[in-house]
Amino acid sequence: MYPAVLIVDDETSIIESLEGILSDDGFEVIHAFNGYEALKKIETESPDIVLLDIWMPGMDGIQTLKEIKQIAPNLPVVMITGHGTIESAVDATKSGAYDFLEKPLSIDKVMVTINNALNFRKLEEENIYLRKKNIEKNSITGTSPAVRKLYGEITSAAPSDASILITGENGTGKEMVARTIHQFSLRPEEPFIIINCAAIPEESLDSELFGHEKGAFEDATSKNKGKFELASGGTLFLDEIGDMNINTQAKILRALESKTFQRIGGGRTLHMDVRIIASTNKDLEQEIQLGNFRKDLFFRLNVIPIHVPALRERREDIPLLVDTFLENLSKQGPGKKKTLTKEALDLLVEWEWQGNVRELKNLLERLSIMVKTDTIALADIPHPYNPACLPIKGIHKELVFPDDTLSSARKRFEKEYIRQTLNRLEGDMAAAAKKLGTTTDYIKKTIR
Repeated sequence: MYPAVLIVDDETSIIESLEGILSDDGFEVIHAFNGYEALKKIETESPDIVLLDIWMPGMDGIQTLKEIKQIAPNLPVVMITGHGTIESAVDATKSGAYDFLEKPLSIDKVMVTINNALNFRKLEEENIYLRKKNIEKNSITGTSPAVRKLYGEITSAAPSDASILITGENGTGKEMVARTIHQFSLRPEEPFIIINCAAIPEESLDSELFGHEKGAFEDATSKNKGKFELASGGTLFLDEIGDMNINTQAKILRALESKTFQRIGGGRTLHMDVRIIASTNKDLEQEIQLGNFRKDLFFRLNVIPIHVPALRERREDIPLLVDTFLENLSKQGPGKKKTLTKEALDLLVEWEWQGNVRELKNLLERLSIMVKTDTIALADIPHPYNPACLPIKGIHKELVFPDDTLSSARKRFEKEYIRQTLNRLEGDMAAAAKKLGTTTDYIKKTIR
């Protein structure tokens, strides 16, 4: 299929001249005599490149260029200019034109410019494709329509510096999405700084964000840089911003609007260059109605909204997620990669997954440790995921056999107690270790 060139010029002689030359070179030629006609041709004919005269009656070339970039932002446009309008052509390149040609037209330069523009477009399309594949590889795993939509939003949002608000339930992967956006942003080599607004006490949050000078408060024994300062040039991820107190919200808003801030206890104004990504599991519009969140801050953060779907909204991705997690788990230990029977997998696909991907990953880690065979069967899936498997209410006396030594009985009891704790905590080993006052390594060793 030959490239299609749209020539837009009110001079018939220019169109006929270019059409003859380009046709001889194998190009498909489309023509339009004004900007309005050009926009219709772009929508109906889908040209590969546009040669656009600057001076035309009605809608001039500059305005036509702006309209083209609205409907086809990746379509290369080469401006054609007469003597004395070079300045306008340069301005056009700043508005998105690929290049400009000066009348009288040099055929050699026309051909070189067109071929360069087409090669540039091909390279851009390849980069977009590779970027999309990298996002798919490094971000949320899946092929469902919901995930494909998410990939597209990430691809579009990443190259800009606009603020982004990521919404979604706990465990859906909001932080992963934020990291991916940073990775494919214009700042990938700069810092990616996270602050969990829900995990830091209200009285410490201002200091964490803006930093403090020595002596600013009782415990300020030295100067401390805040997250805004540490993220300079890069991305600041405000995780669970819906839990931020209203006073700190006001200070954040002021900093974002002025692009300046001061350390607590300091008088020097610091300028910031930071891309803001925020996330929340709350309905911020509802929080605004309740008086818990500032409307002006919401609009400042919600320039590009991105919603991460819950796992139950993309059940078709669960088999792929299971395979991916089990593959990764097999690389962490000496054993072979485990697989699930069809019955076991079907059971997981139907579960509601209130804890989303995080809950699924915890369960698979637990099963990969506790199931000794290479295949995880339906009977291996514990309560509450498997209704046929009753929860253990207590330590049964059958656990201790008459011929057990005290040492072996103690080990048997300890192993079962750990299993029960894991049951109650949905396989979360870190939480179990904290509750039991031990380490995850000890838990893994004990229940093997």
